[in-house]
Amino acid sequence: MKLHANATTTPRTRLLMCRRVVEQGWTLTAAAAAAGVSERRGHVWLARYRGQGPAGLEDRSSAPHRVPRRTPPERVRAVLGLRALRMTAAQIGETLGMPVSTVSAVLARAGQGRLPRSEPAGPANRYERRHPGELVHVDVKKLGVIVRAGHRAHGDRRTRARGAGFEYVHVALDDASRLAYAEVLPDERAETVVGFLRRVVAAFAAKGVAVQRVLTDNGPGYRSTLHAICCRELGLAHRRTRPYRPRTNGKVERFIQTLTQGWADGQIFASSAERTAVLPAWLDWYNHVRPHSSLKRQTPAERLRVLLINAAGTHT
Repeated sequence: MKLHANATTTPRTRLLMCRRVVEQGWTLTAAAAAAGVSERRGHVWLARYRGQGPAGLEDRSSAPHRVPRRTPPERVRAVLGLRALRMTAAQIGETLGMPVSTVSAVLARAGQGRLPRSEPAGPANRYERRHPGELVHVDVKKLGVIVRAGHRAHGDRRTRARGAGFEYVHVALDDASRLAYAEVLPDERAETVVGFLRRVVAAFAAKGVAVQRVLTDNGPGYRSTLHAICCRELGLAHRRTRPYRPRTNGKVERFIQTLTQGWADGQIFASSAERTAVLPAWLDWYNHVRPHSSLKRQTPAERLRVLLINAAGTHT
C-alpha cells in the first residue's frame, strides 16, 4: 500500500500524542514536538482522533479517491477483448484509436502485459551434463549455394540464381561446455555423416574431451547401418530425439540459430567458398570470445577448462 510521506510515525505514536492533548492537558505544540512531527500534522491527527477514535490514526493509502482521466470501463473491456484475439498493443491502439501507451497501461493493470502463448507450454525439458563429452549434440543445417551476389548485395529481388542447389553445415555441440565444431559438407548421406562424426571425436579428443554419447535427430544418415557400425567402432552410445520434437535437441537447435545469424547471414558473401572460408574464424570467436548466458557469461572454452580441472580433482 502506498502511504503518505508523513506516515513514518506509527499509529501508536499518534495515539500517544492525541491522548496527551485530550486526557493529560498537554498543549498541541508540546505533544507534536514530543512525537517528532509538525504542529500542522498534529492538528490533522487530533481531528481524526476526535472524530473517529484510534481507528482514524491508522495508515491510509495515498491513492486518489477518483481519477477523472482513467480509461472508461467499456474501453478497458474492448482492449481486453482484442487482446484475447492475440492482437499486440500497437494493433489494439490502431483499431480503437487509442495511444499505445494507454493500451499498454490497461494491459499491464490486467496482468496481460505479455502476449500469452497460443497453446499450453510443454513440460520443461531442461538438463545439462556434468562432464565434457558425456553427451554431444549433432545436427545439420541446409544452406543455399551462393553462385553470385544476391539481392542483399544489389537490392534487386528480380534476379535469382535458380537451381544452384544446397550445401550442408554439420554441427556438433558438447552439452556440458557448449564447445562447438562444424563443417560445411556437400550432403547429409550416411558416408558424409560418418566421416563428420569421426572428425568430431578427433577434434574433441585434441581438446581433452572423450566423447561418450551422441544425440541426433532421426535423419536417414543417422539411422543407417553404417552410422551404427561407426558408433560401435568409436565406443559411442547413440541416442535419437523423439520425432517432431526438436526441443529434445534444443541446445544444438539454438546454436544453429546463432550460427546462421552470426555467420551465414551475418555478412554478404560473393560465393559459397567465401562463406565456408569464414566459418573457422567464426567458430573460434564463438568458442573463445563470445560469453554464453547459460554459462554465467563464460565462453565455452573457459567452461571446458573449469570442467576438466574439476574432473582431474585439482579444484572443487
